[in-house]
Amino acid sequence: MKIAIVLGTRPEIIKMAPIIDEIEKRGITSCLIHTGQHYDKEMSDNFFKDLEIKSPDYNIHVGSGSHGKQTGLMMKGIEEVLLDEKPDIVLVQGDTNAVLAGALVASKLHIAVGHVEAGLRSFDITMPEELNRMAADACSLMYFIPTEESAINLLAEGISRKKLFITGNTVVDACFRHLEIANKLGIQEESLASLDIENMNNILTLTMHRAENVDDKERLINIISSLKELKDMNIIFPIHPRTKKTLENFNLFDELNELEHVHIIKPLGYLDFLILTSHSTLILTDSGGLQEEAITLDVPVLTLRYNTERPETVSAGGNILVGANKKTILENAKKILNDEEFADKMKNAKNPYGNGDAAIKTIDAIEKAYNEGLLNIKSPENIMSSFSRKMIKINEDISVGEFEEHENALVHMVFDGEKMIFPLNDLNLKGMMITYDVYQ
Repeated sequence: MKIAIVLGTRPEIIKMAPIIDEIEKRGITSCLIHTGQHYDKEMSDNFFKDLEIKSPDYNIHVGSGSHGKQTGLMMKGIEEVLLDEKPDIVLVQGDTNAVLAGALVASKLHIAVGHVEAGLRSFDITMPEELNRMAADACSLMYFIPTEESAINLLAEGISRKKLFITGNTVVDACFRHLEIANKLGIQEESLASLDIENMNNILTLTMHRAENVDDKERLINIISSLKELKDMNIIFPIHPRTKKTLENFNLFDELNELEHVHIIKPLGYLDFLILTSHSTLILTDSGGLQEEAITLDVPVLTLRYNTERPETVSAGGNILVGANKKTILENAKKILNDEEFADKMKNAKNPYGNGDAAIKTIDAIEKAYNEGLLNIKSPENIMSSFSRKMIKINEDISVGEFEEHENALVHMVFDGEKMIFPLNDLNLKGMMITYDVYQ
């Protein structure tokens, strides 16, 4: 078996590191394809080295550019590699242009696509990430899903449960793996080291980069106004270059930079940022991935957005959506700082993304599918006329697996009267309303 992995950005590299480890540990042949969309070869190679990951077998060097240009160049480069390497499955992770390009190319070459972190939905199609993840899911054969909620999103879109694998999120594996490396190396960036965070109290780590925040002057004013009043916190703000430029254009940068309790520093490398995160009392962010890392590291997070594709963090109690509403930001930040019971409840929120074994579950599923010949993509002999769809209420003691065997069916959706439930094989269906496909 040969597994190809397409990577394009640092978050993808970070989250795929545990899977790369697991592939190497099992002696499986692999091919690492880096699109190089964010930085040059030297920086890229250093990042792989810092995370103790092997260097990519291919670097396409796409660089920055418009969505269309970047995706097209990636597709061209990835196609050339896949035609030469002929892998059994191509793994993509998340929701970037590299994910879109990799999934489209592989599926058109009739190579199985495995989408790591599948099923996430913000239900906001103005986000390019939402379009990327939806398109990748449409191309996939295997879906490696962080939570049951994300799995239900895919069931609702008509994907067979047989293709869905709830593995947890590799962000948990990655946080544990990389924090160990980070602590071993110590803080590398002087601007962070000079703050002596080991002896600093009440650290609020701020990140802000999304266009809906940084390009909207009214939102920025509200957020900065909130920061002004959080004088009991040490606000550390590794500022994104684009965010800095926008603040300067709006004449807001100096106003923020002059606040004594705000420490604006240059962007941090991932390992330094992980150390900062782990020392934080609170995180204020509009990042998606940081919502996952925060709950993994037991740090309360307030998200500067009105929706999230990580709703499980909110349901679990470790994350609160505050948008750019000054009152909401201040109320929750001050409560985390001053109400120990409230803060502890957020810190101790159960991690919906698992215990750090997502990589093992992912490669287990791929090996099983390969051994059973399920990665071979063939045209179906019967289309549409081969099944009918039904809905019934189950009144007897019978599991999903037993029902499917008895009825020659595939259970699709299960509703317990209050919520949708993922149809695990041993789930007892008594009293449930189900939809299912009957094969003829």
